[in-house]
This record gives sequence, structure tokens and C-alpha cells, in this order.
Amino acid sequence: MNIKIQSVHFEAAAQLKEFIEKKLSKLDKISDLIIDCEVILKVIKPEVANNKEASVKLNIKSGELFANKIADTFEEAVVLCEEALEKQLIKVKEKAK
Repeated sequence: MNIKIQSVHFEAAAQLKEFIEKKLSKLDKISDLIIDCEVILKVIKPEVANNKEASVKLNIKSGELFANKIADTFEEAVVLCEEALEKQLIKVKEKAK
């Protein structure tokens, strides 16, 4: 799966990108419907806790799935997105049966 990572107003570290790719590539094992994946990382109000936002859009053969989560760290937000998308993928797979 092709994963495109975009960080808004900052440069994402290589290890963050690796973490995101490792986490989201797990979704490939759940379903073969995935075409590609777009990740957008943003920092909202730098002074506050819970200010890291991750938006993940999965393009699948029958449309797209989306998850948007806010957490203390980008890693945490990506994990939450991955869990949400996993549930969505399972639902799509069950509907297709």
C-alpha cells in the first residue's frame, strides 16, 4: 500500500514517518480492498495538551474511509486512527460478503 504523509507547518521526523508506515501497513493484512492511504498531521494551538491531530484517509476500491483523532502525541493519534479504520474495514468487508 502506498502511504502519503503530509505534515502541516512542520517537518515530520523520519522515525515518526516510519512509525506511521509500520502502523498503517497492518491494515493491509485485514483487507485487500485498500488502494492507498493519505495521512495529514497538524499541531493545533501549540500551548495546549492534546494538540496533535492526525487525519487518515484510506482510498479503497468501493470508496474511502476516514479517521481523524486528536491526542498528546502524533503516535497516539495515529494508533487511534488505525483502530478506527480497522473497525471500518471490517464492516466494509462484512457488507461485501
